This record gives sequence, structure tokens and C-alpha cells, in this order.
Amino acid sequence: MTTQASAPPSTKTQALRSYDVADFPALTGLEEEWRFTPLKRLRGLVGGAQAATATLRHEYGDLPEGVTVGRIGADDPRVGSVLTPVDRVSALAYGGAGDALLVEVARDAVVGAPVTLRVVGDGAEGLAFGHTFVDVGRFAEVTLVLEHVGSATLADNVEVSVAEGAKLILVTVADWAADAVQAQHLKVKLGRDAKVTHIQVSLGGDLVRQYTSVEYTGRGGEAELYGVYFADGGQHLEHRQLVDHNVPDCRSYVGYRGALQGDDAHTVWVGDVLIRAEATGTDTYEINRNLLLSDGARADSVPNLEIETGEIAGAGHASATGRFDDEQLFYLMARGIPEGEARRLVVRGFFAELINKIPVEELRERLGDAIEARLAKAGA
Repeated sequence: MTTQASAPPSTKTQALRSYDVADFPALTGLEEEWRFTPLKRLRGLVGGAQAATATLRHEYGDLPEGVTVGRIGADDPRVGSVLTPVDRVSALAYGGAGDALLVEVARDAVVGAPVTLRVVGDGAEGLAFGHTFVDVGRFAEVTLVLEHVGSATLADNVEVSVAEGAKLILVTVADWAADAVQAQHLKVKLGRDAKVTHIQVSLGGDLVRQYTSVEYTGRGGEAELYGVYFADGGQHLEHRQLVDHNVPDCRSYVGYRGALQGDDAHTVWVGDVLIRAEATGTDTYEINRNLLLSDGARADSVPNLEIETGEIAGAGHASATGRFDDEQLFYLMARGIPEGEARRLVVRGFFAELINKIPVEELRERLGDAIEARLAKAGA
């Protein structure tokens, strides 16, 4: 399926969508959606249709009652039912992945323990493609952790279907090796009165570009999207969101926080919220905050809000990028805390609100330790 306007798209709803990579023009880096991304560092992922030359491993332990993990073929009607690629790399992943990993939560299941699934790359030399489908049944409740580790050059799509009245907490962690590259499209489709809380954590990799989109299919849907990222010298971490309010009386909140240190550390956050004419009663807000810890780091932050109706409950956005608050440092140092430790406390406090939203204690502690290790390495 391909949809394309005859004129250049004036809104996000008119953008080209297709499962065929050939429908998308070759990338030049001048496109609005790609102008921040160093295309050469995406390696072969910006090319034409290519076969996978590398594989991924999926690891998980014992699954709680109500949760199953398996594989489904590309001919399964669920594949492609949530996500239609909106760019060349996502279409490349769709065609190259073949079958899809299926994570299924049974209807009415209330899963008490978090479910963790690890995607492991064994090398960045070849191209790898991935496809995951998360199917959360009606009135089910579950916490799912999807971790990416190891080394890979990966393009992948993640489709998330949250049925009527269901609640999903989804934690995605990109903790790749230093040479890894990932370009991902994750889309959530929410049923009536369904809720998703997505916490996206990005720490590792040479270049990680993650695009998250949300679509509502019934009234009362809620989406909360949070992000935590820490870019070290030379890293490029890019996060984009599109929340498409296309039905009445739905809610969204987007809050991303990032820290940067070292020469050529670069982060990009682009938050798009679209409120269509029919989406009366919408309540939405998005905010991005970035903390620059050293010279030579760059954070680009672009919030966008497109409103086609005045009958909304509320809408707003904000963005802030700055260095350490000298008053906070002075306050801590005046109480006998050495400067290096004071800086670490400020950074941990900056991230604490979002990290504490992760309902997995072991993962919260591991992320806190990883941030501490980065700060210690830089002598903060």
C-alpha cells in the first residue's frame, strides 16, 4: 500500500507511507526528517532493497502465565496492521525482516511480574533487520522490557497493539556496544480507554535513531512517552515522536531528558503532536530538557504542535537546553560536598523523576550505575 499527496505534504497526515522501499526517494540529508542525521554513519541502511547478512538473537527467561513469545510469518494479518513505514529505512526493515517476533498477552491477563526480552547483536559488519509485534489483549495489564545489547547494524520496526481497556508499560533500552547502529520505528495503536506508558532509554551505540508514533482508535486513550538519554563523545542519539490525535477525548504527555558530554556528542529530539479537526477534547503536552556537561556537545530540540480544532482541553510544549545550574553546585559545595560529587548529584537528580517511572528495581539501579560510570569516566 502506498499513499502520497500530489503536492509536497503540508501536514504529517499527508506524508508518504509505503511498505515498498522503492517508493521512497534516495536520501540526500537535505530532507527535513533527515537533516540532523549523519547519513554516512547509517552504513548500508540508507541503500536500496538489501538482504540481511547478520542475525539477531532473542533471549528471555520463564514467561509468566498469560504471556507467550513466538514467531509469525509476514503473511500473518497482524504484521503491518499497526505500522506502515514512513521512511526509507523503516520500509527496508519491513521488507528485509521476513517473519516477526510475537509477544502476546492474553485477554484479561494481569501480569504481576515484568517480562524482559533481550535482543542481542553479534556483530556490526553486516546488515540486520528486525520486526517485533506486541499484542496486548483486551483489559490485560503488563510491564514489558525490551533491551537491545551487543553490536549490530540494525533497522527494525516494532508494532504495539493495545486493545480496549488494556494497560501497557513498555520500557525500551538501547544499551548497545560502541560500534552499533540502529534505526527504529516503534508505533503504538491504542484502543478505547487503553493506556500505554513508554519509557525509552538510550545509552549505547555509535548512532541510534528512534522514531516513535502513536495512533488512537477510540475515545479515552492515554499515551505517556518518556525518554532518558546520555550521549558521550562522538555519539549521535536521535529521538523523534509523532502523536496523532485522530479521535476525540484522548490524552498524551511527552517528556524527554538528555545529558551530553564530550567532543561531538550530539542529541536530537523532535516532538510532533498533531490534533486533527475531529479530535475534540484532546489534552496534550510535550517537553524536552537537555543538560550540557562539557564544551563540544550539541543538543537540537524541536517541539512541534499542529492543531486543527479549537475545541480542546489543553495543548502546549516546551524545550530547554543549558549547562549546570551554578546555584545548585554552590549550594551543595557550600555544605562540604566536593565539586565532582556535587555534579554527579545534580545529574542524577536531573534524571531521577523519569528513571523512577521504570517499575523494575534492578533496571533502575543498573541505569543509575551506568550514568555514574559515565560521569566518573569524564572526571565529573
